[in-house]
Amino acid sequence: MPRRPLPLLFAALTLTLAACNSGNRDQNDNPPPVPDYQQTHPTADARRLQHRGEASFYANHFEGKKMADGTRYDGDSNVAASKRLPLGTKAKVRNLETGKTAVVEIRDRGPYVKGRVIDLTPATARSIGIDREDGVAPVEVTPISLPKGQGRG
Repeated sequence: MPRRPLPLLFAALTLTLAACNSGNRDQNDNPPPVPDYQQTHPTADARRLQHRGEASFYANHFEGKKMADGTRYDGDSNVAASKRLPLGTKAKVRNLETGKTAVVEIRDRGPYVKGRVIDLTPATARSIGIDREDGVAPVEVTPISLPKGQGRG
């Protein structure tokens, strides 16, 4: 049997092993997509946007209507309306009377009543202890994450 040069044999073996492994890629080879939101600690800009005021309910007649971001309003979702926070902001809303909190996503503009800082869906309002009888409650709104390009360097 003729002698084969060792480097050629090694190269052939390497190519064979590489071809065998190409179909068995680990699912972790591809990194997960980068989220659109800053999920760690709020930036200084996000903390600066923290505010207090009254929260109110969306009226029932808004069900299914388009919101400022173009999506349709669903009273069972966790969306909210704010004039101050950028669309796409995730924020924690804390009822100052009950201490209960909920995380919402700002997708609409409003409320348009003096003293009110956020409109919540009925589902979210109930979850933090605001009922239809009272209609409003004092809240603290703290941005958790701003959408990409908002207040980020």
